[in-house]
Amino acid sequence: MVTNALSSLWAEPRATDAPERVSRDWVLVGVLMVTALLEGVLRDDVAWRPLATIVAVGLAPVLLWRRTHPLACVVVAFGTATALGLANLLGGAQSVGLNTMTYILVFVYALVRWDSGREIVIGLAVVAVAAVFGMVADYTGPTELFGGLAVLATAAAGGAAFRYRAESWRRAVDQIRSQERVGLARELHDMVAHHVSAIAVQAQAGRAIAGQRPEAALKTLAVIEGEASRTLAEMRAMVRVLRDGAPAAYAPQPGIADLVSLARRAPVPAVDVELPGDLDDLPPQVDAAVYRLAQEALTNALRHARNASRVMIRVVAGAGMLRLRVTDDGQIDPVRSVNHGFGLLGMTERVQLLGGTLRAGPAPEGGWTVDAELPTKVRR
Repeated sequence: MVTNALSSLWAEPRATDAPERVSRDWVLVGVLMVTALLEGVLRDDVAWRPLATIVAVGLAPVLLWRRTHPLACVVVAFGTATALGLANLLGGAQSVGLNTMTYILVFVYALVRWDSGREIVIGLAVVAVAAVFGMVADYTGPTELFGGLAVLATAAAGGAAFRYRAESWRRAVDQIRSQERVGLARELHDMVAHHVSAIAVQAQAGRAIAGQRPEAALKTLAVIEGEASRTLAEMRAMVRVLRDGAPAAYAPQPGIADLVSLARRAPVPAVDVELPGDLDDLPPQVDAAVYRLAQEALTNALRHARNASRVMIRVVAGAGMLRLRVTDDGQIDPVRSVNHGFGLLGMTERVQLLGGTLRAGPAPEGGWTVDAELPTKVRR
């Protein structure tokens, strides 16, 4: 387990959300330099005071690179601390350094927060060496020893905690974006499949009547052209949203009230729509889902219901549920019974996301039936 944890840490990449240097970094460095200078001037109990003051003031600007080069900053800061510890040990002086230099703990935090796993391991090794030299040179008792180690551990733990929180947030955002893209892909499939099916049916009808009624064939071609233009426009808008960084132009989602116009656009067979009277309090997501379900069911009827003369779309509300039923009177296509494809999968996903149920299959009296039940009150 320990080996796996170390291997995982070693392979950890750098944090991707490191911000650029900002104005408050300069303010922090300025305040620390002034504080170190004042401490060096006003205190007279510091060994090698000029050197300690120069070191404390000179290391402060290194903080400006703590996010972009954390390991290098740790090596510079704690390498200097190690040199001071050696000088203290060899020279016999006590407390070489200013209290202001506790700001080097920020480098430990930055190392764990921003750097890669292998650089974290190397940097913490440098910190450990510096801590050993410092404690050996200035050992005053176990309390100070464990206290110093606890402070270093707290700085590292703080960096790890903020890194973990940021990574968790990033993963949550990525998951939400992925779910949104799945939803958009489902919308794209439903929209394109419906329009292309309508185009195919119109082309078949135009081909059948071109010999006897050329003027009707020309009208059919005009309908095909309009349907193809709408398909291209909607597909381009959807693909633009799927692209990273592309601005999205949001439009109202079609709902149950738009099923009548959807039926009118279907060339053949005839489509009858029966809707309830009052749907003002229906949640928008349910309203849009019913439209998309009916659209997909109608698309499947246009593509697979052989010799169908009529499709019935019926929406009934009651007892906290909304029921959609789409039936056709065509002959059952064997392929349709075996291969459900992405259409039925997308319909099932839509219904399940809203806590409903979906049934689709051959009707006892012939034809194909799609039954969907959705709650009219969606849980938040």
